[in-house]
Amino acid sequence: MEQRKVYLDHSATTPVATEVLEAMIPFFTENPGNPNSLHQWGREARNALDGARESVAALIGADVHEIVFTGNGSASDNLAIKGAAWADRKGRKHLITSKIEHHAVMDTCKWLEKNGYEVTWLPVDEFGMVSPEDLKNALRDDTLLVSIMHANNEVGTINPIEELGALCRERGALFHTDAVQTVGHIPVDVSKLPVDMMTMSAHKMYGPKGIGALYIRKGIKLTPLVHGGGQEYGINSGTENTALIVGFGAAARLAMKLHESGEEARASALRDKLLDGIIELVPASFVTGHRTKRLPFHGSVCVSLIEGEGILLRMDYAGIGVSSGSACTSGSLEPSHVLRAMGLDHATAHGSVRLTLGKDTTEEDIGYVLEKFPSIVDTLRKMSPYKGGY
Repeated sequence: MEQRKVYLDHSATTPVATEVLEAMIPFFTENPGNPNSLHQWGREARNALDGARESVAALIGADVHEIVFTGNGSASDNLAIKGAAWADRKGRKHLITSKIEHHAVMDTCKWLEKNGYEVTWLPVDEFGMVSPEDLKNALRDDTLLVSIMHANNEVGTINPIEELGALCRERGALFHTDAVQTVGHIPVDVSKLPVDMMTMSAHKMYGPKGIGALYIRKGIKLTPLVHGGGQEYGINSGTENTALIVGFGAAARLAMKLHESGEEARASALRDKLLDGIIELVPASFVTGHRTKRLPFHGSVCVSLIEGEGILLRMDYAGIGVSSGSACTSGSLEPSHVLRAMGLDHATAHGSVRLTLGKDTTEEDIGYVLEKFPSIVDTLRKMSPYKGGY
């Protein structure tokens, strides 16, 4: 009998949807045109690229001229932060971010810190949420930029970016948010949010890997990281990857359909069934992140006395794909910086497991996971050298 396979690592990456793949294929095969060429192949590529930009803009309530395509989410984060830092901002050299950001933001800020900029690292509460009061107290007259993620990739907590952005507006600081985990999964409307720049990534929303975007509000000036032919309004030079951009546009249209179909409510119900089941069936386990102010598809737990990597490997053997901490750091021996910032001790943080659902996850899938997860934990605990109680 063929083993059941259940993929629960959608925060790491999502499968490319069939309609997205079908939209891309012609630009890998029958149409080789450079979108900057004037012949018919180039014009067709340009029209497809413009259509994709319109779709991405529509998804977040932006103007088409506010969308700049990049290579991925990390490239967008770097462009936003370095591009703002290097632009003329009246000598402002102070940046603010949080201790639970993706490394694309954290490491960029650390690099700027070594190159003449001052960075304030905001703490988070036990749910991984940034306090508006902490930001208010950290803002200064020389604050150039604040970068706080919309929702955390490891624990799923959604930050109050409306309040955070409003505080930045009051003090004249730019506000950037890494919305890689939220765009395409919950409603995001930049026409109503006090956000100056926002990072997005196609492969988190059933699009292809290798293509991201940065929303840049009209009037915001950035210094390009890449100079060349002046593509993407001169902000990100280089021949556009037409096929992947077309895929991003198709993924954006799919996301709008999923919003309309009630996918968020469906995913939230399955997520709660999964988390409630784990807490009930596995002693000394608990949910990490905020229980309600979290991404609808996102589940994360900590299991005492064992390491998350052990659970990951045995779940994989059972045909279930999960991650321990974030996909970008799961190969590290260090515990999650997010969980440590939330106040968890070293040993407890090592027991973290992330289970993130997708549009094709079923109740039967969740039932299978709840069948396998408790016995895997029990086996690992019996093997553990720690013989104390729960």
